[in-house]
Amino acid sequence: MPDVDAVICPYGGGGLISGVSSAVKSLRPNASVYACEVETAAPLKLSLDLGKPSSFNYTASFVDGMGGKSVLDSMWPLVSNLVDDSLVVTLQEVTDAVKLIAERNHVIAEGAGAATVAAALSENFSNRLSGNIVCVISGGNIDTNKLIQALQGHIPK
Repeated sequence: MPDVDAVICPYGGGGLISGVSSAVKSLRPNASVYACEVETAAPLKLSLDLGKPSSFNYTASFVDGMGGKSVLDSMWPLVSNLVDDSLVVTLQEVTDAVKLIAERNHVIAEGAGAATVAAALSENFSNRLSGNIVCVISGGNIDTNKLIQALQGHIPK
């Protein structure tokens, strides 16, 4: 999409978003690149807000492909300069996005991949997201029982 305005990418360790952001910003300097994290594992948002790599009170969830306890010191210089902000979504929003993507697009996405769609659809970010938005949906490694729970509208345990 040559006229992209914003890209939302899941944040795990920083490698994927650093590469995506480098490419996007070299081709479209005015485009925004947002990390996406889940409320139970959002060390990047905390670190960006504090201006330094910081530890987060991590809680394990079905969204196990993103976030963690802290931002890697080696990744901080890259992500802090390449990422415009981090959008933090709830477990329920991710659950709803897993279901939506499966039902409407016939794509099975793990929680980390679906979280970007959750962020794009969230009213919490409507003041920041407009125009042409790209959601990076990476990963389909979701446990079958957790997928079934999500399809039933329940936050997977």
